[in-house]
Amino acid sequence: QVQFVEFGGGLVQAGGSLNLSCTVSGITFGITKFGWYRRTQGFPREMVAEIAGDGTTNYADGVKGRFAISGDNTRNMVFLQMNSLKPEDTAVYYCKFRTGRGSFANDYWGQGIQVTVSS
Repeated sequence: QVQFVEFGGGLVQAGGSLNLSCTVSGITFGITKFGWYRRTQGFPREMVAEIAGDGTTNYADGVKGRFAISGDNTRNMVFLQMNSLKPEDTAVYYCKFRTGRGSFANDYWGQGIQVTVSS
């Protein structure tokens, strides 16, 4: 049974920082990519940041220079350091773990954690 533990969300003032963490257990195969996505009410879920097994990162334009993603394969954990937060960063944040590649890829999604940035 795949289980997630997410923590680090909450309420912060604009300009502040939060550090999200997510760990997964019950995955049989090695993780090939870690990611964070978010969903704002009324909008589809969007990619925030991803990091591949070789360390390659990909960020949404709106968070470049403010957010940093890192992953730990040995502990099946992914982190998202969020600095200089803005009200528009308010959303439910979801961690994602991918195993395999291409047509053999499987994605596992966390249950989501609320981040609220006040102006």
